[in-house]
Amino acid sequence: METSLRYGVDSKSLVIHAKEKFPLNSVTHLQSHAELDTRIGAPTYLCAMIRRYFPEQYASLAVGVQYYRRQKLWYNVRGKKAFPVTTDESVNFHIKGKYDVDENIVEKKPRGAAELTWNIMNVTKDQDMRLKVGYEVIEKVPYFQIRENNWTLNVDSNGKWQVRYAL
Repeated sequence: METSLRYGVDSKSLVIHAKEKFPLNSVTHLQSHAELDTRIGAPTYLCAMIRRYFPEQYASLAVGVQYYRRQKLWYNVRGKKAFPVTTDESVNFHIKGKYDVDENIVEKKPRGAAELTWNIMNVTKDQDMRLKVGYEVIEKVPYFQIRENNWTLNVDSNGKWQVRYAL
């Protein structure tokens, strides 16, 4: 299980996030997420999805359901495609999209992004880094991510930020 502590500009408390992947076969798994808000002591987000990988195309597709404490139930479809830029695949261009609909299929939330990622292995002994620069197409928001082993910092041009520490 992957567990992380998260805090950001939108939070008023520390959030504990957990993710687990249950393999169904070599290219498909059931993925679950949950968040526990430490201020209210209750789950604020639950998600389950079936994700299928297409390794030859550097792509994945997922369908699932999410529950938000305030927004209730949402259904979603996600897709992601990578285009290796370098032969060692340390630099990649990603296109990703997500389409959410509420439980009554009234409200819809499309999202899409283009990202350039650079994975830098062994910056120092036992230290890897990832730099990511992206653009959220629907909201027209550029963003940046820096990840160093267990620490991640996400920042966007609207002033939103989030820090994660993977346990």
